[in-house]
Amino acid sequence: MVLNTKEQLLKVETANPEKLVSYGNAVLNKTEKLVSTLVKPTETNYSLSISLKGLELQVFAVGPEASMKEIPQLSVNSTQMDIDLIQISLNNKGSAAVAFMSYSNMDNMLKPSFFNTTDNDTVKTMISTVVSATLPKTSDTRLTKPVNFTMKHIEETDPNGTLSCVYWKNTEWVVDGCSLVQTNSTHTVCSCVHLSTFALIMQTKPLAETDIYPFMEMLGTVLVSVGLVFLSLTLLTFTVCRRHLRMNNTPRINLCISLLLAHLIFLLTQNLITYIQPLEMLCAVLAGVLHFLFLSAFVWMLIEAVLLFISVKNLTKIRSKQKEVLGWKCLIIIGYVIPLVVVGVSVGLFPGGYGSKECWIKMDRDFIWSFVGPVSLILAVNVIIFVIITFNLRSVLAKLNNDNSHIKQTKKLVFKILVQSAILGCPWILGFFTEGNPVLEMVFLFLNSQQGTFIFLVYCVLNQEVREQYRKWASCCVSK
Repeated sequence: MVLNTKEQLLKVETANPEKLVSYGNAVLNKTEKLVSTLVKPTETNYSLSISLKGLELQVFAVGPEASMKEIPQLSVNSTQMDIDLIQISLNNKGSAAVAFMSYSNMDNMLKPSFFNTTDNDTVKTMISTVVSATLPKTSDTRLTKPVNFTMKHIEETDPNGTLSCVYWKNTEWVVDGCSLVQTNSTHTVCSCVHLSTFALIMQTKPLAETDIYPFMEMLGTVLVSVGLVFLSLTLLTFTVCRRHLRMNNTPRINLCISLLLAHLIFLLTQNLITYIQPLEMLCAVLAGVLHFLFLSAFVWMLIEAVLLFISVKNLTKIRSKQKEVLGWKCLIIIGYVIPLVVVGVSVGLFPGGYGSKECWIKMDRDFIWSFVGPVSLILAVNVIIFVIITFNLRSVLAKLNNDNSHIKQTKKLVFKILVQSAILGCPWILGFFTEGNPVLEMVFLFLNSQQGTFIFLVYCVLNQEVREQYRKWASCCVSK
């Protein structure tokens, strides 16, 4: 009844902080009293665990004849507590009991904003479940040793944020008597010299220009949508002109397909995130699919870079026919099997690695390197290949005469080289430096959302074979 009442209370007057505090205190007090009734006299020891909607609890009791030599570890909802119950029992004629509780939605009442600090401009986020620990039916509740809590993070931590181990004191969260022992990307160990209701709160600096981020979100949606249009036009052009093109367009076609599907799923996921996020399985599946599609796109960028390098290695003219080094079937296997293997190995090593709050890869156990690692390797190779290609073309340009036609071809080639760097994914390197820099973030967003646009410009608009084919169709339409 208490838990059901708590769910109802969350629906009324949630904007009133005083009532939220009152409701929270009432739920804590009543729950602790109810849990104390679970403690029964024992001669040795016993443990009892109960899991309800919104509450998980474990009760552990020892009696005069208990033969325990190690400090017991209690665990509820991925949070562990180490308490020296043996010594406490010796102070209570050989008997003592501890109750450990975890509340799933208590942060809706005892909000992290109730944590008052000297710097009230920080953004406070609760990154653990709220837990309570009591010593029911124990007369002497003094702790002989500090109690350690190992709390699992329920939100991704900010490297620049500040973590605080806090406990609830009547109307606010405070840190008195609690300290942070150690932390990593997934867990934090807190040590407290008293029992109470505890949580882990992260403080981060507010975004310097909050007005720019809604703009960035809207800009991202528009740019990705434009990129999707040009990816579709590129695929349509390659399909219609496939018999009239002498170059091997397999890498570009599959690069467009991977980017089209990845950007489309990403756009739909981010715009429907409030509906998708509660569906954990769907969120994880979408994250895995996005992982595969983006990795596949990068593999196709690498294949495109290698084939481009081969086509200009012994270049003697501005424009040359690209020889097919590998059959399209071999390219298909390389382009899709490699990312599939990476995703499969990642799932096998860390099954719970997909499904963050953005429906992307979780940061736990540095799982993000299953994406960043292969991408960094491909980018490094592509940059090296691009530099070599640029030097090869430079030597070709040096041999050209300075007449107007050759100057015009030179300008066109320079433009193609710059755009080609974006097609090969080189601007993705900016992603390592965009944090906290809105200008770089906008440049990164523009260049990488428009890969389809750049492919369309270079291989459709500026492709002489495609233009000749469109002229023929236009002349046929006019004559008819």
